[in-house]
Amino acid sequence: MAFQILAQDGAARAGVLETPRGPVETPVFMPVATQASVKALDSDDIRRLGSRAILANSYHLYLRPGTETVKAAGGLHRFMDYDGFILTDSGGFQVLSLSDLREIDDEGVTFRSHLDGSEHRLTPESVIGVQAALGSDGWTTLDECPPYPADEAHARRALERTMAWIDRSVPAVAAAREAGAKCLFFPILQGSFFAGLRLRAAEHMNAVPADGVSIGGFMVGESKEMTWSMLAQTAAALRADRPRYLMGVGTPLDLWDAVACGVDMMDCVYPTRVARTGQVMASGGKYNVTNARFRRDFTALDPGCSCFVCARYTRAYLGHLLRAKELSAYRLLSYHNLHYMDRVISEIRAAVKAGRFEAARAEFRARYGGGA
Repeated sequence: MAFQILAQDGAARAGVLETPRGPVETPVFMPVATQASVKALDSDDIRRLGSRAILANSYHLYLRPGTETVKAAGGLHRFMDYDGFILTDSGGFQVLSLSDLREIDDEGVTFRSHLDGSEHRLTPESVIGVQAALGSDGWTTLDECPPYPADEAHARRALERTMAWIDRSVPAVAAAREAGAKCLFFPILQGSFFAGLRLRAAEHMNAVPADGVSIGGFMVGESKEMTWSMLAQTAAALRADRPRYLMGVGTPLDLWDAVACGVDMMDCVYPTRVARTGQVMASGGKYNVTNARFRRDFTALDPGCSCFVCARYTRAYLGHLLRAKELSAYRLLSYHNLHYMDRVISEIRAAVKAGRFEAARAEFRARYGGGA
């Protein structure tokens, strides 16, 4: 399995990642299937979208339905009826967000389930074991993501722990592969917003026997200016022959800005989360379809869109479904938003290959508008 860069324009790259489930073109946006489901969509929807890579969460699946259940079903792909590349997050972000339910030490994390209060223990080795049992294709590592803001001493301790956990994960991955697992290894890089720590993390990561790099610790409350400045420095310090996966990003504009920093892979719940509130992504910018001005608007969500939602339904109808709390609205708007994200990432790939990335990025920003 290998990563091939086909074109580069500045720091922006277009390439192909060979995975156990076939090739994935990069840059790629991965829909989020936290609990083995992209919210409101089924496996036929995902196939229709053409999504060849998605993200699931090993922490949530470990708790429910449990790794043994998924393993008994024949693995995550059979369990959820998906044949593409599945990357699994380790649960490090949940360790951060559920800080009142966990205790961290150098050996791992002890936490209480947010579902039933039961106590559990995660270690670097057990997190690899969970992902092996799930049968996912891309494995990440247990990490400590410091909150924002964090002082440098706290961020340094978290980084030292995260790097030690990566080193402990390496032999666990090797053992799983010897036992027959086919996976790509994407350890997680931290360092908060301290350039020295990020560079130290990159130097360490460059020496780790990995297939790609997961870049964590962004979009945790910092300004976008801080995000892109630190991300650009981090990506520039990483080996060029490995794909760079930016965790938990983004909006349509974020995709352009992240690729400008040298990122190849992204995931985010944003498109489906905002869909459930009526927010629509469209060629002329985002809007909320429940606004009064759309009550008798019998045009498509986005006249320039080729998805089945835009071909069949109107803004008036979809706004009505949301106001009436009809569940089909969640599926239809989520599908459209993910289709739009795929259009954006395809436009980005084409711009890089054509050598006009910055011009296309400026055109998109002018067309789509500011904010998200």
